[in-house]
Amino acid sequence: MKKLLLISFVLIFAYSNANAQLFPTLGGQRAGISTAQFLKIGVGGRASAMGDAFIAVANDASSLYWNPAGLVQFSDDQIMFSHNKWVVDINHDFLGAVYHLGKDYALGVSIIGLSMDKMPVTTEFAPFGTGEFFTFSDVAIALTYSQKMTDKFSFGATVRYMEETLDKLKMRGVMIDLGTYYWTGLGTTRFAVAVSNFGAELAPDGDVVLVGKRKKSEWQSFAPPTMFRIGFAFEPYQTEMHRITASVQLNHPNDNSENFAIGFEYEWSKILFLRGGYKFNVDEQDFSFGAGFNFPISLANFTLDYAFTNFGRLGAVHRFSIILGF
Repeated sequence: MKKLLLISFVLIFAYSNANAQLFPTLGGQRAGISTAQFLKIGVGGRASAMGDAFIAVANDASSLYWNPAGLVQFSDDQIMFSHNKWVVDINHDFLGAVYHLGKDYALGVSIIGLSMDKMPVTTEFAPFGTGEFFTFSDVAIALTYSQKMTDKFSFGATVRYMEETLDKLKMRGVMIDLGTYYWTGLGTTRFAVAVSNFGAELAPDGDVVLVGKRKKSEWQSFAPPTMFRIGFAFEPYQTEMHRITASVQLNHPNDNSENFAIGFEYEWSKILFLRGGYKFNVDEQDFSFGAGFNFPISLANFTLDYAFTNFGRLGAVHRFSIILGF
């Protein structure tokens, strides 16, 4: 009966949010008002396969990105690497490590990098290229702290330094993430809230010489891509061999409409994982799915995750991630 009530609650919550706007396209007019968009690209094959509905699951090293309060939701120390072949041949990579100071405290460090091949310089008079090339890249380095305040409530915070390079221009900034994680005491239900990329407006530094030898050195500033997320997760079915996790999440970005995501994960004997997810009220990304394998090796516990995400007209995105637990 309790499981039935929980499932009914999730369905009602999803329906009410999908019809409120909390939904239509209100907020779409804000598109393009923030910078450092690479910080919105999710990390990890597990979370991506679940439609990014992950902040209330967040119990591995990918919590460094999704919800800093999740670092104390698992006990082993972990190292994680994630590679994402993003759209239009962009490479997006993540490396993170989590170390537990005790059962109630954890520290983490992470780095995110985005890169692409060199691109030709074009002008009004040389639309096919001048023979010169320029590069674009992003990098973000973060330090995370997480603590259990009680046996049910956890809190975490991240300080992140980011730098974006576009040819001769550089943009730098510092942002923070805040996250909470709360076990309700009703079965395995938990509730999470996370705010990501909160900080001051950012503007590039550097000079550019335009056509006619005009020099430009003043640039407009933009807000960082702040994201507010609320998530809910529980296990509707769980035995010693099988476990199903369901997750729902409301995302409120500062530069677009709200969107809603659902995800699930099936676990067999803590070895094989099958996952799926769907996003509502987004222009391109919709369904995702993936799988994972977990098995011990000589020095660590090895986890390999893969996710496929459909981006409609932009094609498909493939993510791979590896986690080593010690």
